[in-house]
Amino acid sequence: MLALVKKPHIEISIHGEHVDELLAWIKKKYDVTVLADEPENESVSIESTEYWQEMEKNRIGNLLAGARLKAGLTQTQLAEKLGIRQNMVSDYEHGRRTYSDAMAKRLSKTLKVKEEHLKYGSGKSHEPATNAKS
Repeated sequence: MLALVKKPHIEISIHGEHVDELLAWIKKKYDVTVLADEPENESVSIESTEYWQEMEKNRIGNLLAGARLKAGLTQTQLAEKLGIRQNMVSDYEHGRRTYSDAMAKRLSKTLKVKEEHLKYGSGKSHEPATNAKS
């Protein structure tokens, strides 16, 4: 069984005896969505889940938010470092505004991540993996 605890975000895979009892106990405290209730030898592709599909809708914004959080910055702090308004950072992260290549370069320098990470995500480069390094 594959279950998702929405807040705090926890994804768990439960196998074995007493799965239903454990899940009932978790549901007493958290909002839980069962993503798959299949036999142990079957699995569900993450790409087919609603969670994944929702995350893909705003992939670039989620990558930016993740890089910002990893750098330990608030939206306001990042905005100050870039010389832009905080609401612009929020708009980038929520997919309401797209950033230019020039802004991607500034963001990557400020957040100390590869520019390509903020454009395509790891493993999503437009180049084949064998040609990624020159």
